[in-house]
Amino acid sequence: MKTKNQYPLKQLTLGVGIFMLALTGCTSIPAESPQNVVGTSESGKASYYAMKYQFRTTASGETYNHFSSTAAHRTLPFGTKVRVTNIANNKSVVVKINDRGPFIDGRVIDLSRSAFDKIADLDLGVIKVTTEVIR
Repeated sequence: MKTKNQYPLKQLTLGVGIFMLALTGCTSIPAESPQNVVGTSESGKASYYAMKYQFRTTASGETYNHFSSTAAHRTLPFGTKVRVTNIANNKSVVVKINDRGPFIDGRVIDLSRSAFDKIADLDLGVIKVTTEVIR
């Protein structure tokens, strides 16, 4: 009669194999790094952060401050400088990308409250803009 512990090496090998297989299933292929191509531009809508986001942590790890000229973009690398121009009045502001978003169709950038205020009335909420990577 065979006992449970008669084949400990086999059990250990099987256990390690299952563990390694499980680890392999937990890995993923890294996403392509976002690109910062100076001169790249896009058009769409811009909005600004609600007050409830003040002092929350952004995707870059920085603390959001509505007095700073910062913005969220879906793909540009953190630290990228972007000129955002209001199409209606040609006013522009330079912002630093430090967050991800916006995740609403048609919107290309989410601005900090003060950045939005430099190019449009806050009451508008959403405006048409062009963005250009400058650094």
